[in-house]
Amino acid sequence: MNTKRLRLPLDIVMTLVSVVMMGGAYLFPDDIVHEILGVSLFILWAVHVTLNRRWYGVVFRGQYNARRVMQTVINCGILICVIFLMISGIILSNHIFTFLGIEIGLGFARTAHLLASHWYFLFMSLHIGLHVEMLAGKIKVPREGVPAIILRVIFILISLYGIYAFVTRAIWRYLLLQQQFFFFDFERGYILFALDYISVIILFTTAIHYLNKLIQQEAA
Repeated sequence: MNTKRLRLPLDIVMTLVSVVMMGGAYLFPDDIVHEILGVSLFILWAVHVTLNRRWYGVVFRGQYNARRVMQTVINCGILICVIFLMISGIILSNHIFTFLGIEIGLGFARTAHLLASHWYFLFMSLHIGLHVEMLAGKIKVPREGVPAIILRVIFILISLYGIYAFVTRAIWRYLLLQQQFFFFDFERGYILFALDYISVIILFTTAIHYLNKLIQQEAA
């Protein structure tokens, strides 16, 4: 079976589910939907790790340059966040995992879930940025000429808006645990919420992409 064909659709689905879940349970009339999506995302990550098991198998082998250190920190960061999200999600579960009868650690679980979800969001964005070149090749994005210039300008403009969204949505406060409870602005609605978070993904994706290119140029 050619697993390479699964990677791009899998990554797209995982990213979309992640953005939806960043809205917490506010989007759905019943929080069981959030739990189902959470379990689904964990399964997708298990598949993702399985498809990329060779990378994890050589983590402690070979020499490390700046790019490999950056990639390892990002990938391991994602893995740690996913583990904490699943553990805290099981503790907080009101439906799927209630049969376990866990009644302790709720305060820790809420804090861990909020913190891990936003660091996961950040690491996921950086992870995408490391693979922009590969993704661009798969979907045949123009790399030269006017179309390429237009695309770069669009991504830069979206990234600038991403800075605004990063600040106004107070994502930095969640990352530093300055905000211990998730706040959803119902007046602005979920569509704008999703667009803001997507713009933040593009911000960090673009930033790490150009940092990666700079590191590669210096190493050449």
